[in-house]
Amino acid sequence: MIRLPDLPDRYNAATTFIDAHRGVRDSAIAIRCQGRSVTYAELAANVDRAGNALRELGIRMEQRVVVLCLDSPAFVYAFFGALKIGAIPVPTNTLLTAADLRYILEDTRAVAVVVSAPLAAKALEAGAKLPHLRHVLVTGATVATATGTAEPPVGTLSFEAALAAASPELTPADTSRDDACFWLYSSGTTGFPKGAVHLQHDMLYCAETYGRAVLATTERDRHFTVSPLFHAYGLGNGVFFPFRVGASTVYKPERSTADVVFGLIQAERPSILFTAPTFYAALLAYPEADFPYDLSSLRFAVSAGEALPKPLFDQWKARFGTEILDGIGSTEMLHIFISNFPGRAKGGTSGTVVPGYRAKIVDTLRAA
Repeated sequence: MIRLPDLPDRYNAATTFIDAHRGVRDSAIAIRCQGRSVTYAELAANVDRAGNALRELGIRMEQRVVVLCLDSPAFVYAFFGALKIGAIPVPTNTLLTAADLRYILEDTRAVAVVVSAPLAAKALEAGAKLPHLRHVLVTGATVATATGTAEPPVGTLSFEAALAAASPELTPADTSRDDACFWLYSSGTTGFPKGAVHLQHDMLYCAETYGRAVLATTERDRHFTVSPLFHAYGLGNGVFFPFRVGASTVYKPERSTADVVFGLIQAERPSILFTAPTFYAALLAYPEADFPYDLSSLRFAVSAGEALPKPLFDQWKARFGTEILDGIGSTEMLHIFISNFPGRAKGGTSGTVVPGYRAKIVDTLRAA
């Protein structure tokens, strides 16, 4: 039986996932990325800096801010900074073409984009001459100048410079628990991608259902999501599940390979691994002879995005000694609502309904 929190009428999600940790676990590690740590105190300060920086640019409540960032702390600063001022962050697929990205920018009428430096040229091409888009903030700019300093591309602002100039203290916007919080776009398999609007309470409800009832994440856990943060699946795994309880999370901006992922598991010692069946197959294809990596930190792994074949489940368990919890979720529902559970996972099945949800079969498949 899941009892959801009784939220006040006026509620901003940043209070749960960012502000609740102030003075409680300031020195605890929130994020590990490329060998560097971000503490919960640093996370809170940078989220507030991001919100203040966006507000200084004239961004107001309910205006959309596209977040086109590789998995990194900057993604989180932009995401929570925007929603803390009542603006609407829109995490966006970093693999989109410029034409597809332009569709998202036009559909959202975004007034700003926060973009990782390797993607800045694409963002500028996609946003050219759009009447609503006013600001492109680049994070991790590496363009060399005559003086040897790093500057963002022409026509953009440095996200890091904007943060450095902003105050590290910010009062959350006066939003309600049912106000829009962020948008996520579907993959567009049935036509143009469609924006799913998620409300201020949605992340908390997912954390209190799947995060608590299935993952049972505590502050002692460390999550590692190979599936990127711009997906609903990755956003839960790498952001709001660990931040709900004060756990830590590992980010990987570089391209996924078996060696990169196995190496990070050994180095960072995550307790839960999240990815999709296709990548579990790639990991299992790694030669068994003289296997150099230690995966003993994992208490289990999680799969979603497509059905996990039973042979993959069986092979993983036989080789590494842990279960893969397969589940079904959707962008519209934000995360997984039918899942296998630790200790009783069955290969080749989608599991059972997550506490807090209801499901029913409304039709049967008929033979052609």
